[in-house]
Amino acid sequence: MGFLDNSGDIILDAVLTDAGRKRLAEGNGSFKIAKYAFGDDEINYGNYDATNSSGSAYYDLQILQTPILEAFTNNTATMKSKLMTLTNNNILYLPVIVLNNKSNENALNDSVGSGSVTVAVDQTTALSFQDSGGPNGTGLGWYIDGTNPGLGANSVNVRCDQGLNTTEISNTYKLDAELTEHQYIVEMDNRFGSIVTGMSTAAGSPSGPPGLSPQGFSFIDDDNIASYYLSTTDYVGITPPQGTNVVPEDVINLAIEGPRGTNLLFRIKASTSLRTSEYLFNQLGSTFTTSVTGTELTFKFIDSVIRVTGATTGYKIDIPVRFVKQTS
Repeated sequence: MGFLDNSGDIILDAVLTDAGRKRLAEGNGSFKIAKYAFGDDEINYGNYDATNSSGSAYYDLQILQTPILEAFTNNTATMKSKLMTLTNNNILYLPVIVLNNKSNENALNDSVGSGSVTVAVDQTTALSFQDSGGPNGTGLGWYIDGTNPGLGANSVNVRCDQGLNTTEISNTYKLDAELTEHQYIVEMDNRFGSIVTGMSTAAGSPSGPPGLSPQGFSFIDDDNIASYYLSTTDYVGITPPQGTNVVPEDVINLAIEGPRGTNLLFRIKASTSLRTSEYLFNQLGSTFTTSVTGTELTFKFIDSVIRVTGATTGYKIDIPVRFVKQTS
């Protein structure tokens, strides 16, 4: 890895991503470059000097001459800040994606999950998380059943809300169409689990969310990161503005303060390796002990991250996930 010298001529350094190189290597003639993106990860716009005594041609000179990284193929370490083109020049705020944990259906686990989405990887572990009295009773709190993601008392979803998170603009306004996400890219470590989608009913419903179904990934890179492209109405919902036709409970539980776009809803299924073996827990994880109904139990856990990216704006959010397995 190195830097390109931008002090003189502008250099264009373009490479294929890991996924592009893999598809090119297939050699079947199907490889075509259909999409590309620009980013400005290395740029500090605070260096814009509108008071430069040499004139306006020098206002952005320091920015233009900033050394930038050479192109490299690791998709997890590049293009953090993608550029986008907007036709509306009157936009004052850009949308964000926020992890919604305002209702019990989307709650994070603070007791043994350290404020993360917690996945019980097998049935033995899931039973330790359950109890009819809720998370303040004898169980271990909110979780996702990694074996049957739609089942279990205290079982939750992962929900992300998108929109303008500001009180300066009323949430009764509709979010601009070119700022609204209709497709999300979800990335997670394929060694640990996979994405399952389906809209939720009430938390703890014994029947689970209707239409719950596993999602196939689009590709896996050389770091075992699987990418899922989610775009159908089964899991990308339109979040309406406040009004007489909106369910009051939904308005209260929204995480976005201003105009709202869409929301993404999914759950996580633990991998076969995590369900049936302690190998990855021993290699990558840690251990904790806690009391359940008066009995001291030992658990192993792995902390990971799931990244959600809006395909329209490129906005990213990293969601902490803890995979837990009871060992004694």
